[in-house]
Amino acid sequence: MKMVPGFVGVVMISIAIASPLGAQWLSYPTAGVPRLPNGSPNLEAPTPRTPDGKPDFSGIWEPEPNRGCPADGCADMQVPQEFLNIGFSLKDGLPYQPWAAEARRTRMEQNGKDDPVSSCKPGGIVKLHTTPQLRKIIQIPGLLVTLNEMEAQYRQIFIDGRPLPAVDKTAFNGYSVGKWEGETLVVQSTGFPDGEWLDRNGTPLTDAAKITERIHRVNYGKMEVEVTIDDPKAYTRPWTIKLTHRIVLDTDLIDYICAENERDVGRMIGK
Repeated sequence: MKMVPGFVGVVMISIAIASPLGAQWLSYPTAGVPRLPNGSPNLEAPTPRTPDGKPDFSGIWEPEPNRGCPADGCADMQVPQEFLNIGFSLKDGLPYQPWAAEARRTRMEQNGKDDPVSSCKPGGIVKLHTTPQLRKIIQIPGLLVTLNEMEAQYRQIFIDGRPLPAVDKTAFNGYSVGKWEGETLVVQSTGFPDGEWLDRNGTPLTDAAKITERIHRVNYGKMEVEVTIDDPKAYTRPWTIKLTHRIVLDTDLIDYICAENERDVGRMIGK
């Protein structure tokens, strides 16, 4: 498990010290890792395959820690720039509706103190791609499941041919179905609650949103995720970003429960 500076504030890790580390499999070797002649992992080895020949995304993954630290380094760990600003890579920025641009501006002026994640609510599927806590992908025929350290969440992506459901009740991670387009798994999700933030700066997501992810495992050690947000309530047109994830070996998940011994929300201030 990895902690994020400013993610919730002061993070307590009592769960991580509740029992000896050996009982948590934190140093247990990952099976089936391709090796170079010198014995080190061959992260550029070909993408693993499932028995039916599809790319296999199984494993433990984390966001590529790109550009997220100041010049003098990180107090705790690196984060992708998209964790702070989901539109970081877009030359012209995000195509906000006027109210959405104003909401983001106000939230930034208030130091992001009203981020739902700071109140220990789940952050949604985009933040699961950018928050540097581990997630484990389990892939079986017809279903891909992610287990996430962040709030000990799960996510199901059905790849058995079913359509997206009619949404009677929203869900923090929405409802997701996928299909294969060659080597890429294309996932569509709907059913999000109104008011989620896509990043720490307060970029909004509404209950009208449809999110499309195009997931491609480049090789053994690298996975690319292209994310398209289509939310006509908040944006004038759909927009797309690309994120990179890397495999994490010889470790396992530890639950991160925000509300456990949480003492920070009352101390968070705006301007």
